[in-house]
Amino acid sequence: MALTKTVAGITAGTLLTASTVFAQTYPERQITMVVPFAAGGPTDTVGRLIAEKMSADLGQQIIVENVGGAGGTLGAGNVASSEADGYTILLHHIGMATSATLYRNLAYDTLNAFEYVGLVTEVPMTIVARKDFEPTDFASLVTYVKENADTITMANAGIGAASHLCGMLFMQAVEAPIVTVPYKGTGPAMTDLLGGQVDIMCDQTTNTTAQIQGGTIKGYAVTSPARLDIFPDLPTATEAGMPGLEVGIWHGIYAPKGTPADVTARLSQSLQVALADPEIATKMAELGTAPSPVTDATPDALKAKLEAEIARWKPVIEAAGVYAD
Repeated sequence: MALTKTVAGITAGTLLTASTVFAQTYPERQITMVVPFAAGGPTDTVGRLIAEKMSADLGQQIIVENVGGAGGTLGAGNVASSEADGYTILLHHIGMATSATLYRNLAYDTLNAFEYVGLVTEVPMTIVARKDFEPTDFASLVTYVKENADTITMANAGIGAASHLCGMLFMQAVEAPIVTVPYKGTGPAMTDLLGGQVDIMCDQTTNTTAQIQGGTIKGYAVTSPARLDIFPDLPTATEAGMPGLEVGIWHGIYAPKGTPADVTARLSQSLQVALADPEIATKMAELGTAPSPVTDATPDALKAKLEAEIARWKPVIEAAGVYAD
């Protein structure tokens, strides 16, 4: 019995030592950050900004790999099934929480298939329309939508996309079932909005700021708690009497379940360094957002956010009756 205990102790000690050595040398090669949406979209923009700064801190390059499809669940599933060694990580947005209800046949358990690294940013949404859309302000937009819901088209980037989620909240707020037009990504949705093929859309500031400022689309409101410095003339939805339309598209970084704690801690530490970089704050401000507080760039903060958001969105999605297989 004593011999068995001794052997077990040696084995455990050996494994602990190996894990510690691995963490001390991590990373020894490039890391792949999976962004589960198309290149050029708002989540991709956030991913590339943060990957550049984390690469500098880690001393190894983080390569962004776009794995779009199925509202972000395809890329998330790929990471969930990847080797848990810290060399494949996931940057996902609020869709990580909503997919738990939206998709009935997920290939992974949302809360238990990943290790948590930390929160990155929370991006406000904007209610926008083609530049020649008739309503002149948010109040007249709401009135117009209620009176013409069956003739208005609302674009989104596909089921589970941020634009789809915000669109559902908008329709609930105005109590009007608008005709929705899903696309395979934000890019083609914005292209058709610019071309006047669809009427309105709700999308992240990281994707709409340049277009609103350039006058190629019309901005009506923001979904943040307060007005944004880059859009001082756009009211918040709450100001317009629609507090239920307050929503931010938060982003977090995950690793496959079983990734050593020391490795996720190193990634979290690197994320904190990146978020504290003044250049990140400047670039995000230009996109209408800001880096998460360093205190939120932790595993505990991200896990708590995900749990709370799954609980928040479950009744919204069930009320809308929108599901995907």
